[in-house]
Amino acid sequence: MSDRSGGALDGVVVVDMTTARSGPTCTRQLADMGADVIRVVDPRRGDIGGSDGANLVRSKRSVAIDLRVPDGRRAFDALIERADVFVENMRPAVKTRLGIGPDVLCERNPRLVYASLSGFGQTGPYADRAGVDQIAQGLGGVMSVTGPPGHGPWRVGIAISDSAAGTFLTQGVLAALFARERTGRGQWVHTSLLESMLNLMDFQACRWLTDGEVPAQSGNDHPTFFPMGTYRCADGWVNIAGLKAIEEFLGALDLLGLLDDDRFATNEARRAHRAEFTGACEMRLASMTVADCVERMVAADIPAGPVLTLDAVFDDPQVRHLAFVETRPDPDGRPVALLRHPVTFDDTPTAIGDGPHAPGADTVSVLRECGVDDATIAEWSTSGGIGPSAEPARWLE
Repeated sequence: MSDRSGGALDGVVVVDMTTARSGPTCTRQLADMGADVIRVVDPRRGDIGGSDGANLVRSKRSVAIDLRVPDGRRAFDALIERADVFVENMRPAVKTRLGIGPDVLCERNPRLVYASLSGFGQTGPYADRAGVDQIAQGLGGVMSVTGPPGHGPWRVGIAISDSAAGTFLTQGVLAALFARERTGRGQWVHTSLLESMLNLMDFQACRWLTDGEVPAQSGNDHPTFFPMGTYRCADGWVNIAGLKAIEEFLGALDLLGLLDDDRFATNEARRAHRAEFTGACEMRLASMTVADCVERMVAADIPAGPVLTLDAVFDDPQVRHLAFVETRPDPDGRPVALLRHPVTFDDTPTAIGDGPHAPGADTVSVLRECGVDDATIAEWSTSGGIGPSAEPARWLE
C-alpha cells in the first residue's frame, strides 16, 4: 500500500486497532521493521496524545472509522480484505460483540494473522476483567520480589508487562507470517499482560516451581549472586557485578585486608555477614567517585556502571554513539524526539518512517488504495461511517 521499502516487513499490511500501550508497542515494532501499519481510530475519541503517544503511533497511517455505523463497518472490511495482520487488545467479549472476532475476520480473509492482547488471557475466570500493567505486576509476582526487604510490594518503574506483552506479540506475528509462507493460512495468535509477566519472572519463578523456594525482596542486591548490587560512592551510585574471584573484586577497591577478618574470610561467612561486608565496601567507596570506581572495575574486567537519571542517560557517550534518538515532525511541523527500534539489521534495516499522523488524516488515501471509489468514500463520510476525527491528538502539550 504505502511505500515503506527496505525493511524486513516491506509489503506487509497491518491493521492496528489497539489502545493504551501494549498493543501500540507491538504495531510500532512492526512499523519500524517496514510494515505498512494502518491505525484505526474511533472518530469520537481521537488517539493517544502527548510525547508518549507520539512515540507509540509514529510511522503509522491513521484512518477514522466508526464501527457502529454500517458504512464504517464496510470501510473496515475493505481494510481487512487487503490486510496481512490485524492487531487488537480488546476484552474478549468486546470484539465478539462488535462482530470482529478471529472467527469472523479470518473467514473473510483466510490469510489474515489475527493478533490479540488481553489482560489475563482469552479464556478463564479473569478473561473479561479489565487489566492494566500494575495489576499484572502484582498478580504475576514481580512486585513481591522488587524493592527493599520488609518494605512491602514495589512497582517496577516502567510499564514492564505492557512492553513485554507487546514485544511477545510481535514475535508471535512474525512467526505466524513465516508459517503462512509454508501453509498459505493465517492464524490467531494471542498473549496477555499476565502471561508475559509470568514469562519474565523466569528464574525467580523456577526457584519456586523447581526448588520450592518463595523468592523474597532483595532490594538492589542480586537475589542469588554475591557480591552483586548497588553501592554508594562519593558522588552517586554504582552497580558492580563482582562475579570474578573475590580477590580481584576487593583488590580493585584496595580492600584485600578484609579477607583477614573471620567474618569475610570465606564465601559462606561473607553471605552470613552480608550487610557488614557491603558496609565495609561502601566505607571505601565513600572516598571514591563513580567514574573512578567504574574505571577500576573495568580495568579488572569486572562489570560495573553508574546509576543514571534519564538526562544523564541520553548524555552518556555510549548512548550517543548508538544514535538511539531520532527527530521527526508532528502534524503541526514541530519536532518530536522518538526512540528507534533496538535491533539492527545489516541488510533490511529498521527505520522510523515519519512522525505521528493526525487522527484520521489518511482515511481517504488508504480507502482509495483499497479500491474504494471517491463517490463511495463521500457517501460513507456523509453517513458518519468514516472520519475525520473529532478529537485531534496533541503531541506536545
